Amino acid sequence: MASVSIRGVHKRYGSVSVLPGVDLEIADREFVTLVGPSGCGKSTLLRMIAGLESVTAGDIAIGGERVNDMPPMHRDVAMVFQSYALYPHMNVQQNMSFGLRLHRLAASVITEKVQQAAAMLNLGALLARLPGQLSGGQRQRVAMGRAMVRQPRVFLFDEPLSNLDAKLRVQMRTEIKALHHRLASTSIYVTHDQIEAMTMADRIVVMNAGRIEQVGSPEDLYDRPANLFVAGFIGSPAMNFLTGSAQADATLMVDGGLRLPLPCPVAPGRRITLGVRPEHARLAGAAEALAFEARVVSVEPTGMDTHIVCEVSGTPLTVSVRERARPVPGDSLRLALDPDHLHYFDADTGAALRR
Repeated sequence: MASVSIRGVHKRYGSVSVLPGVDLEIADREFVTLVGPSGCGKSTLLRMIAGLESVTAGDIAIGGERVNDMPPMHRDVAMVFQSYALYPHMNVQQNMSFGLRLHRLAASVITEKVQQAAAMLNLGALLARLPGQLSGGQRQRVAMGRAMVRQPRVFLFDEPLSNLDAKLRVQMRTEIKALHHRLASTSIYVTHDQIEAMTMADRIVVMNAGRIEQVGSPEDLYDRPANLFVAGFIGSPAMNFLTGSAQADATLMVDGGLRLPLPCPVAPGRRITLGVRPEHARLAGAAEALAFEARVVSVEPTGMDTHIVCEVSGTPLTVSVRERARPVPGDSLRLALDPDHLHYFDADTGAALRR
């Protein structure tokens, strides 16, 4: 396997800049997820690593070797696509062995590699079937098997689970992660689904408008977001935000009249956005000094938790509770926020005030 180095990489289409300069180091055998909204440049970056897109400026190295001008077939990477990209007229065995046959490996070697991959992916009984006779999950396993048999230096995954139903996505996430550990591979995985990113990656790269907003472990990004974008993108339900002005008495006067404590001295008048995750807001007792009133907008039971969407000073705020709370829209609730789990951001720049 091999490390991947991305240094000052730019991508432009004519006058349009898609990636205005990306720097990223991926260690040998690491599982890194590129996550961000549609159009943020994550798939373009992956395709540049694969050699399917050219690099406008900067360098990409695999295993310490610069690959900018190297054709895809010589980079020793394997890519698993969202669309599976299987040949419909070839059966499973033929699809999985196609790349090996192009390299003119001995038939006995090809058969051994395909059978090993098929056993790992529970495809042994399906080798004679055509792609049209397979389910979506089975077709995705075939695409993964075709990548595996090549034993590449780097595995690249471009939103491979987006065409699957929710239950199958959960199952396939587990299988891909287990496969990564079994093969001790370097893997780069693109997704717009932050739950996929959180559950699979050693490190997550959050991208926005072609730029890297933050790189870190799932826990780092969830507990210590670097800015408002990361805070709002990572986590489901999303983090709540309340914006107001810092006061001379080290409190935040939220627009609409709510007053909350600030963790550190802030110049009076500075605009601050307070962030709180739904699980760190709770139903408060009548005697709690820092509790405040909120109006229920909707109630969303999810089974384990109940998400209560409220309105506070004209701003929506979601509370996630484990108890079987059943308020109805229009009810008034008293809420409190966990002071040890509040996040503060500069409202103008979006940067975190403390991490």
